[in-house]
Amino acid sequence: MRGTAMEELQADLKRAVITADEPLAIDAARQVVAQGGDLLAAVEQGLSAGMAVVGEDFEKGERFLPELVSAAETFSVAMTVLEPEIGKAGGSLKRSGVALVGTVAGDVHSIGKDIFAMLLRVRGFQVHDLGVDVRMGDFVEKADELDADLIAMSALLTTTMPSQREVIDTLCELGVRDKYVVMVGGGPVFQPWAEQIGADGYADTAEEGAELAVRLVAEKRAIRSPFEPPRGSS
Repeated sequence: MRGTAMEELQADLKRAVITADEPLAIDAARQVVAQGGDLLAAVEQGLSAGMAVVGEDFEKGERFLPELVSAAETFSVAMTVLEPEIGKAGGSLKRSGVALVGTVAGDVHSIGKDIFAMLLRVRGFQVHDLGVDVRMGDFVEKADELDADLIAMSALLTTTMPSQREVIDTLCELGVRDKYVVMVGGGPVFQPWAEQIGADGYADTAEEGAELAVRLVAEKRAIRSPFEPPRGSS
């Protein structure tokens, strides 16, 4: 597929998310697939780039929550076309790891968490999304059950941020903290807080977070015993 044509489709996907134009998103996504375009680039340079613009506008007060929701829904609609194809293309690729994501107890916000989970999937993670209002025990128990590499917790309210600390403290008390890469995110979350509670990573955006997750998990796996089988493998 010619570079110019792919760039035009990426621009269409970006514009579709910014304007919440679902028909345009579906059409552009289908064209990317039909023309053999770069699927990951379509997500990153098209859909994610559009979400970044919408997110920045929202933070500036230039857009409101309904517009943010509509943009996220448009993103998701396009991904229903792209994600299966990405899965097919990635079937023979090395899996990045097993990720457990969720919004902490008392918090029902999901947009940022959903986008982050999607971006992890396109980067080769096997993602288990616990949803919203997730209890501390559910994070800990599910991580153990799945033998997860990554635990990622979102908090969109300052009042629910302590739940992120609670999960990490519990992992420490159980003596299993070092088994996992733990990342935190959300509107009120910031780097000093992540450091204070002992998280391994934090990022300002879902895109940056997904890239950081890939790097942190790869680094973690690199120091594992060579006799241990990779997590998520059959």
